[in-house]
Amino acid sequence: MILYLNESQAEELFSEFRDYVYRTALLLTKSRSLADDITQETFIRILTKYHTYDETKPIKPWIYTITINVTRSIMRKQKWMDRLSIFTDNIEDDRINSLEDIFMHNEEVREIWEAVKGLSIKSREILILHFYLGFTLRESADVLGIPEGTAKSRMNTALKQLRRLDLKKFSHKGEDAVEG
Repeated sequence: MILYLNESQAEELFSEFRDYVYRTALLLTKSRSLADDITQETFIRILTKYHTYDETKPIKPWIYTITINVTRSIMRKQKWMDRLSIFTDNIEDDRINSLEDIFMHNEEVREIWEAVKGLSIKSREILILHFYLGFTLRESADVLGIPEGTAKSRMNTALKQLRRLDLKKFSHKGEDAVEG
């Protein structure tokens, strides 16, 4: 039996569990804005995946599982973005500056982004899906409509291309130092 929620049932579910989802996300992330994002994404997934819920089981563990999965996904994205200094140091604001402003002020990030932009579209897609958006290789493969093995191969190729570009950059710097 396929389960669907009507609007009033969806509102009731949201009213009953929104504080629970938000508190769980807040405890895991210690960030109000991330907890808000996680709450929103969790309820989007609950509503779109409700047909997979087994009514013979309690709903709270099912919602918790979705909350944890969404939190992990968002935290992976957050961790990757933190590594590239995407977020401001001003924790009180708890918001992201415009990516353009940040890239212009962070030479290393700009160099990485330029290197990624120089890759083939297939390499760029897999890197962005996996590292920037936080998808697993399997999820990335599903998004791209390719086998998981092909996604792994594209990831491997993309990373090799980036390593080669990085080595060339350093070898040019080394030549400059020898000549100077």
